[in-house]
Amino acid sequence: MTPKLLTTLKSYSWPLFAADVFAGVTVAMVALPLSLAIAIASGAEPAAGLVTAIVAGFLISLLGGSRVQIGGPTGAFIVVVYGVIAHHGFDGLVLATLMAGVILLIAGALRAGNLIQFIPEAVVNGFTIGIAIIIATSQLKDLFGLEIANLPADFLHKLPALWAGRETLNLSALGIGLVTLALIVLFRRLAPKWPGLIVAVGLTSAAAALLVLPVETITSRFGALPDHLPMPTLPDISLARLQELLPSALIIAFLAGVESLLSAMVADRMIEGKHRPNAELIAQGAANIGSSLFGGLPATGAIARTATNVKAGGKTPVAGLVHALAILLMMLLAGPLVGALALPALAGLLSLTAWNMSEPHKWREHAKLPVEDRLLLVLTLVLTVVADLAVAIGVGVALGLALRLRRRATKPSDWTPPER
Repeated sequence: MTPKLLTTLKSYSWPLFAADVFAGVTVAMVALPLSLAIAIASGAEPAAGLVTAIVAGFLISLLGGSRVQIGGPTGAFIVVVYGVIAHHGFDGLVLATLMAGVILLIAGALRAGNLIQFIPEAVVNGFTIGIAIIIATSQLKDLFGLEIANLPADFLHKLPALWAGRETLNLSALGIGLVTLALIVLFRRLAPKWPGLIVAVGLTSAAAALLVLPVETITSRFGALPDHLPMPTLPDISLARLQELLPSALIIAFLAGVESLLSAMVADRMIEGKHRPNAELIAQGAANIGSSLFGGLPATGAIARTATNVKAGGKTPVAGLVHALAILLMMLLAGPLVGALALPALAGLLSLTAWNMSEPHKWREHAKLPVEDRLLLVLTLVLTVVADLAVAIGVGVALGLALRLRRRATKPSDWTPPER
């Protein structure tokens, strides 16, 4: 369970450091707008996303079991975080994240990292597509600039509320969001090594400011971003509160563990390496504890940011440390500029993220799965969208394991996680 950082430092060199610094700064440019957008979509203050990327991102690279894993807030957490904040307040989320960190530390100490192979791929795909649907619908208000005072959190009630607010459509907001989305796609195809996310969001936000378009920015809705990290504090802890938040903590721990290990597996394929799953779980535990103490969100390994790190030339966990420090510098020195980012631009970014999470290029493959797997995928998807993530995962994993027992001769799934 030795961190990969200690292993890589034994043969570290200045050329490796130069490559890691370039990759770390590149990933920071990608992570900055994503962290802000994820925090806003989760119902938290945008600063919480930055704190998570800085504190949790640093600890994941410092203690993790992958050479190139990049950690921080991810889209998979939006649904559960929004629900916890809605029912228990932000202080409840902080305590649930702290509890999840402890659970992950225990899982790592018990060497539970290898158990991921027993989670059915149909379940992972089902709740991933379900989460993508919920994220996409959550961005419609800002993408279309709709004026809806109290948008319901529940999916089935949210759609009628969005339809009822259709007359408040803001064409300027819609234009900014769609142009941002188009620019991101364009940059990914023409200049894949560029930090296209921040460039696209920055360009459209600047255009909105120069043209004095009636669109909201981070500062206009949430106020100025802080120019420093908060002091670490413990949340209020009581036995009743711990019991109340235990289900949410278990879901956060499950998502963080699965997402981080899937991301590490993707990274292994890209660099032909091998991660240490139990060290990765311990790092995720420490990262979520650290994030909660600083008032951040749940964190895990981020597949899209990890892939960006590899493509930008990152070689060791030092790139992840640089990524976290670079975001900290931007928070300290460029807060007003970051606060000027347009909310429709961030909504366009997150809408595209949701589309990528759903992996549309694999829908035909899903349709060709055995009947049991198709039913399991659809059931998990539907339960994720219309019921509850905890119910979806519980039912999906239970049924999936039952199916696995029926197929004892079947080899474990060859994981092909989505780029998020």
